[in-house]
Amino acid sequence: MRLLTYCIPGDDTPRPGALLAGDRVADLSALASAAGVRLPPDLLGLVAGGEPVLAAVRELLTDATAGGSPVRPLAEVTLRAPLRPGKIVGVGLNYVEHVAESHRTLDTERELPDRPVLFSKPSTAVTGPGQPILHNAELTKQLDWECELAVVIGTPAFRVAEADALRHVFGYSIVNDISARDQRRSGQWFFSKGQDTYAPFGPVVVTADEIPDPQRLDLSLRVNGELRQDSNTRHMLFGIARLIADISSGVTLEPGDVIATGSPSGVGAGMVPPQFLRPGDLVEATIEGIGTLANPVVDAR
Repeated sequence: MRLLTYCIPGDDTPRPGALLAGDRVADLSALASAAGVRLPPDLLGLVAGGEPVLAAVRELLTDATAGGSPVRPLAEVTLRAPLRPGKIVGVGLNYVEHVAESHRTLDTERELPDRPVLFSKPSTAVTGPGQPILHNAELTKQLDWECELAVVIGTPAFRVAEADALRHVFGYSIVNDISARDQRRSGQWFFSKGQDTYAPFGPVVVTADEIPDPQRLDLSLRVNGELRQDSNTRHMLFGIARLIADISSGVTLEPGDVIATGSPSGVGAGMVPPQFLRPGDLVEATIEGIGTLANPVVDAR
């Protein structure tokens, strides 16, 4: 299933939905009400509800795909971030070529890390598809992009063995790990990674059953139509199962938490000369099997 959160014209109330074939959006709450089924009111609740809730959603969508209503064209709705995670765990230096790129341009270590390099983004950094990335020139002149596979946790995970880790995954999405490089160089990691709108997220969450091998997905990023990043998740230094095992060794992962699994090479800081985002730019992050997350860059003033 391809689950999402959306609003309709004239009503900013977020609604849980599912993307159907033919770019149609099914209103899960309305379908449930018509069928006399009780569902959580938002996507985070659906994630936390586990398999019984997912089974009910699948049944409802069987009716919707058979011609049931209410279903709207995707073009007539506004997508929002699928959910607001309790926490976002970022992973740094998780692609070999990006390690070399970062050493050359961002003063990080030359050697490959021997365990995942972790940081966090606050949930207030989340913004949805089509929503603006804010460029605050008073805080950064080096606003950068990073296309990353997002792992959405489905069941609580604490001290999970690597062999069992993927059982805790609900699904996959896209995070654009926006970074203020000059803030990081000055030692301000929180302002480098955590400012408002620095975690574009979406456009959908694809349930894990539809992505049997998340370590074989093409991912790319374009700025104003020009290709900047082009790689595959098989090039991760630490795979998803290892990341979940490592994080959960000391931190409980809860339903709806998101792991941003790291960026391949091709970031703006690594270009010669370096190139950074400016108001008026359009950033498009694409991952195979999930879709494209597009966000404009606007002046924060």
